[in-house]
Amino acid sequence: MKKITPFLWFDTQAEEAMNFYCSVFKNAKVGEISRGPDGNAFTVNFQLEGQDFIALNAGPMFKFNESISMFVSCEDQAEVDYFWNKLTADGGEESMCGWLKDKYGLSWQIVPKQSGDYIGGPAPVKAQRGMQAMLQKHKLVIADLNKAYDGE
Repeated sequence: MKKITPFLWFDTQAEEAMNFYCSVFKNAKVGEISRGPDGNAFTVNFQLEGQDFIALNAGPMFKFNESISMFVSCEDQAEVDYFWNKLTADGGEESMCGWLKDKYGLSWQIVPKQSGDYIGGPAPVKAQRGMQAMLQKHKLVIADLNKAYDGE
């Protein structure tokens, strides 16, 4: 196990969520599942793109919120579209600037790898236009961000 591992608290859906996330990410592994006396999962371990996760079924006391999110750096528009569509399916919610909540309420940022150029590039006026375009979008569209950055 790595030194730092995200630990996700679920009401009762840890195993279901793990299986969902492992179906979304191509480089994913289901790990150890510890079960309680009733046979239901208590904790599950899994890996997505080399990142270890632990999920716990511990009841409804705590819910996910936007103060933490999973950041997914995407190579191209096809990858942005893929993750956006998979993670908003079946009850997920779109938000602004490439953010979404999946059906379990976990926040994700689905961002093209070029996004840093749009908001922090060497030309401040272009970067400002790029940032404004990002803030007005739900799902980020690379072609639209390019146009805004270039002033088109």
